[in-house]
Amino acid sequence: MEVQEENMDQPSGRSFMQVLCEKYSPENFPYRRGPGMGVHVPATPQGSPMKDRLNLPSILVLNSCGITCAGEENEIAAFCAHVSELDLSDNKLEDWHEVSKIVSNVPHLEFLNLSSNPLNLSVLERRCAGSFSGVRKLVLNNSKTSWETVHTILQELPDLEELFLCLNDYETVSCSPVCCQSLKLLHITDNNLRDWTEIRKLGIMFPLLDTLILANNHVMTIEDSEDSLARLFPNLRSINLHKSGLHCWEDIDKLSSFPKLEEVKLLGIPLLQPYTTEERRKLVIARLPSVIKLNGSVVADGEREDSERFFIRYYLNFPQEEIPFRYHELVTKYGKLEPLAVVDLRPRSSAKVEVHFKEQVEEVSIRLDQTVAELKKQLKTVVQLSTSNMLLYYFDHEAPFGPEEMKYNSRALHSYGIRDGDKIYVESKTK
Repeated sequence: MEVQEENMDQPSGRSFMQVLCEKYSPENFPYRRGPGMGVHVPATPQGSPMKDRLNLPSILVLNSCGITCAGEENEIAAFCAHVSELDLSDNKLEDWHEVSKIVSNVPHLEFLNLSSNPLNLSVLERRCAGSFSGVRKLVLNNSKTSWETVHTILQELPDLEELFLCLNDYETVSCSPVCCQSLKLLHITDNNLRDWTEIRKLGIMFPLLDTLILANNHVMTIEDSEDSLARLFPNLRSINLHKSGLHCWEDIDKLSSFPKLEEVKLLGIPLLQPYTTEERRKLVIARLPSVIKLNGSVVADGEREDSERFFIRYYLNFPQEEIPFRYHELVTKYGKLEPLAVVDLRPRSSAKVEVHFKEQVEEVSIRLDQTVAELKKQLKTVVQLSTSNMLLYYFDHEAPFGPEEMKYNSRALHSYGIRDGDKIYVESKTK
């Protein structure tokens, strides 16, 4: 059963402990769905919760609660010894010291979300940052966290694997004095990073980075050489460049320089706007031989071969100076392919058929969108019979079964598959 909680306007200046007791009190959170899924918080005469009567979940979500401070640290320790994930996003925490008081009393914390707290208003000291040492995933979106604070965090979180720095108005990247060898995923979307010089610094800071999410940053070009890119991001497996400013194919080609790259996201970039949906996908796949997933969709072996053959044919008639190097690599693989035959699959609108009546044979052009009844009207003047006295038989010269009687007046002629050279036999009902 799912518990619905009413949204209430929260007064300012509330502590973490105050919010925790209110949200998970029996009145507001009365249902228990197994160990660790509910809470019972009786109070002593002094108002402090008793440690042996707690049953808090291991994942606490206390977002948008107006929290400004920690509260009693010994009570946090009593409540939260088993908590592994903590969401404090969209509160009013502006002092890193208060955050440290909370985190230092949650010894098993691995995930911490501090998004949309005004933490740029204070400086994170290293002694406070030390309390975060067990955190593996840290979310600082829209906190306007300075690079100085990020550097302090990186030095004190030896096991940090995922870092989220979105919506922080970064225009530049400041290099940390030490590399972070543990970070695997960096989510830094929706900032103002336009120059590849800044992105290069991320490679220096995070040499073991596996996933780099740069969407909505308007990066204009990839300036490094292929050798430099291979050294900067030797372990990069996935890169997201959605809505970047990339506008030339040379930038796409450079992505192949990342030696372990398997996944790329490239939606909404200026380069691809003039192309059809089919051209966008096939041309990108053909240029990136190691990529196995593009824009979230797996590239199957058959799709890769189709794309590479499409690529060869696409550039067949381009001037020599405009043909990319990848074209020559693929010609070596598949040979120089001929253009595909253009097959018009639209239904034919007319056909020239032989009309046979007694000893008379006449070539007649007929519209295939008309019915059998309308064809009879057209043939009245040819065979000099009334439509009510006319029997029609269609003979497909390739069919093995002989003439087919056209007995249904409302049937459309195109449904017979009539082609040029076929025959229509006319007989009179009255012999």
